[in-house]
Amino acid sequence: MMINITLPDGSVRQVETGTSSMDIAKSISEGLARNVLAAKINGEVVDASRAITADSTLQLLTWNDQEGKSTMWHSSAHVMAEALESLFPGIKLAIGPPVTNGFYYDIDFMEHSISEKDLERIEAKMKELAKEKNTFVRKDVSKSDAIAYFTDKADPYKLELIENLEDGTITFYTQGNFTDLCRGPHMPDTGFIKAVKLTAIAGAYWKGDEKNKMLTRIYGITFPKASELTEYLEKVEEAKRRDHRKLGKELELFTFSQKVGQGLPLWLPKGAALRERLENFLKKAQRKAGYDQVITPHIGNKELYVTSGHYAKYGADSFQPIRTPDPNEEFYLKPMNCPHHCEIFKSKPRSYKELPTRFAEFGTVYRYEQSGELHGLTRVRGFTQDDAHIFCSQDQVKDEFKNVIDIVLYVLKTLDFTNFKAQISLRDPANPTKYIGSDENWEKAENAIIEAAAEKNLTTVVAYGEAAFYGPKLDFMVQDALGREWQLGTIQVDYNLPERFELEYTGADNQKHRPVMIHRAPFGSLERFIAVLLEHCAGDFPLWLATEQFAILPISEKYNEHAEKISEVLNISDIRGLVDDRNEKIGKKIRDAELNKIPFMLIVGEKEAENNEVSVRQRGAGDLGSMSIADFSKLVQKTIEDELSSKA
Repeated sequence: MMINITLPDGSVRQVETGTSSMDIAKSISEGLARNVLAAKINGEVVDASRAITADSTLQLLTWNDQEGKSTMWHSSAHVMAEALESLFPGIKLAIGPPVTNGFYYDIDFMEHSISEKDLERIEAKMKELAKEKNTFVRKDVSKSDAIAYFTDKADPYKLELIENLEDGTITFYTQGNFTDLCRGPHMPDTGFIKAVKLTAIAGAYWKGDEKNKMLTRIYGITFPKASELTEYLEKVEEAKRRDHRKLGKELELFTFSQKVGQGLPLWLPKGAALRERLENFLKKAQRKAGYDQVITPHIGNKELYVTSGHYAKYGADSFQPIRTPDPNEEFYLKPMNCPHHCEIFKSKPRSYKELPTRFAEFGTVYRYEQSGELHGLTRVRGFTQDDAHIFCSQDQVKDEFKNVIDIVLYVLKTLDFTNFKAQISLRDPANPTKYIGSDENWEKAENAIIEAAAEKNLTTVVAYGEAAFYGPKLDFMVQDALGREWQLGTIQVDYNLPERFELEYTGADNQKHRPVMIHRAPFGSLERFIAVLLEHCAGDFPLWLATEQFAILPISEKYNEHAEKISEVLNISDIRGLVDDRNEKIGKKIRDAELNKIPFMLIVGEKEAENNEVSVRQRGAGDLGSMSIADFSKLVQKTIEDELSSKA
């Protein structure tokens, strides 16, 4: 029997039932087939050898696809496990999944000891196994046979995993002398691995539960070319140089204190000023777009979050309730600003003439994160969202959504995040119980987002299962200077919270109507945004955002007083900077200013003091010559105007 296979370009191939994705790849090009790692059939990633038995869509996955990389890294975890069993007989294996960059395996080394010194030996064994080009073979196994196999191996971790699996759903994969419990998929053979680097050893509790045994986790990464490993390692070193935690300390932006608490950043004066500049930048854009600023408290009554649905979804995993002397009162640290904004909308009768109503707030929220998941500013327990909520009529939704897209694009372009895509995050059709609200409202919201994104000509991808529990969203996935992807801005359409809070407005027909709610946060959170921005620009901020815009460098101590007067004049003009009055040579002062990423260096000596001028040196551009203080002020203002207006 013949079946139809639809390829990504829309072309259709007729093949016999039972044909594999690899067979189709070979029919297209032998060169293509040599690079196929896996296949995506009807949206599911499977082995390229899997037979296709019905009309299907097919995407052949190579190293150029993230799912292709993930498949290779999953297979690499199996190769590492095979190497480990060979080198350390009797070890017990837990789980070995792919991660964003590479893979890991959790291992119980039993009586063996292992350290960083062993990684090179394990890498060598993996390369040896890879050269054997052993095929990954999938086999369906009954539950009783699976239990018998891992009982013989005395592996308690695999046996515990099998306990929770249903008979008829269990598969083994074998390559060479190694067999593992795994649902796959895997690449065709081990020969794709040409370069290996094991990157770290860490401890990890079995199933993430500290009551369980501590296992050894080995991280690694593989590549199909040695040159790609070299490039990756260079990027790792560059990422260390750009690490926002390192730069935040060097630039004196923020710190953490165990006494204050994990995941609760303390903003130092320079960091607080940086935040304020970002806030003012967005507030200005919001005022222009018709937003009203509001302020809400850091806590809310439990009933507020019961009504919104946040308590049912997140209550068990949030901070413990705040109790008062009144036994009937129970408060929670605010996990979201939206319930508070709903109550502001509800605080007085609303008319259709007031719509759309736009409330904006830089609101600090609190969410409990496991201590092992905290990471600098990118994963914290207290953070400030550049939140806003738009209450509008149904016929205003698409235009309002498009207007918010414009604000997000303005923010990203101004801060030089030019490489991004918009992810349309929709419901998981296989798990509808995760979400609140009617199918009708979900369909309206999803269609509004899809249409708005298309009309704004955004490059989009669709991600099923990534919607918020109350509505679909448009997430902006931004690539930084190192090619890493971050989710920053987000826009969400919500028909459900207005229902839950019984929000109303009086329409032109004098009847009560339910508004639609749009949630939006162009930065996402200030903490995460600043972390990503720091790493993206390596702390070299645009002039309008720079902590210090100038450093005045007196050639000798006798010009320090004159330098201070210049600094006062510039500060009055809202141009911020410092005077380097150290008893150091001018060359060292210039080098230090460069290292501190200060955009302008103003050198003051005898000639400059006599003429009331400064000799200007711009970071990255060199000497600009001598100019008056007034002309330098104009240069700074013009540069800032160009940085902001050219992006609008």
